[in-house]
Amino acid sequence: MSNTTAGLQHKINGARDLFSIVRTMKSVAASSIEQYEKSVHALTDYYRAVELGLSVCFREKRPAPLPVWQKKRVVAGVIVFGSDQGLVGQFNDIAAEFTVKMLTTLPAKPVVWAVGERVHVRLKDAGLPLRGFYNVPNSVKAITPLVEQILVESETRYDKGEITALYLFYNRPASGAVYTTVSQQLLPLDEVWQKELAERPWPTGILPGIIGDSTLALRVFIRGYLFISLFRACAESLSSENSSRLAAMQRAEKNIEELMADLNRKFQRVRQSDIDEELFDVISGFEALSTEKK
Repeated sequence: MSNTTAGLQHKINGARDLFSIVRTMKSVAASSIEQYEKSVHALTDYYRAVELGLSVCFREKRPAPLPVWQKKRVVAGVIVFGSDQGLVGQFNDIAAEFTVKMLTTLPAKPVVWAVGERVHVRLKDAGLPLRGFYNVPNSVKAITPLVEQILVESETRYDKGEITALYLFYNRPASGAVYTTVSQQLLPLDEVWQKELAERPWPTGILPGIIGDSTLALRVFIRGYLFISLFRACAESLSSENSSRLAAMQRAEKNIEELMADLNRKFQRVRQSDIDEELFDVISGFEALSTEKK
């Protein structure tokens, strides 16, 4: 049946339907990449404003201490961004393997939260101490609620003394490749970075000062910095996820095109064979009738 014209035509129709689905998924992935890239770009001015605010705070001769991030016992809170959906190749495997490798360099055993059920499973299989997972946002608008959840969770754990540092692990878009896996230490704040901000020239001739509670101002700006860092990490992870899915769809599209071309060639051969057999039968019948008349 599969080698008949009807069977081959059925396969060709199925391949066409699959090709249409793949093309749609390609379009969705490409559109999603553009949205997440725009959301990251939109953070630029916000991040600059937060940096300026932090630079003012760090310029103070006696900046207000942040006891939250100065506990002696170092316990690392780790956020790993992955995916909830398939068709992304080794996206989650690479993120999980990189995280496991990098965590071996930390001075204390970390506690881990995963963003995405699939990467959560891989981290669990690797034996990491998991505290739970968050669902992956399905749009740019859904990123902010997730970031707020993570911030509230980290602040609560901090107040209880359960974590004293915060790290991010995620896949980031890269030129020349679909993505690369990176890590970022959010807390405690890097001392070199603090010094650089404190010494950064102010964009105008008038240097501002802090009005009111300097401790509160510093904490507000640090929370803004954490929000931006988490938002960017999530958006870049989602962009990388869709880039991986787009690459997978492009490979699938090429394979389907090759399959359709092969099926069409087989269809033409079988059809020509059927036509030849029919012509042979007609000729044989004609010759038989001619012989009988003689």
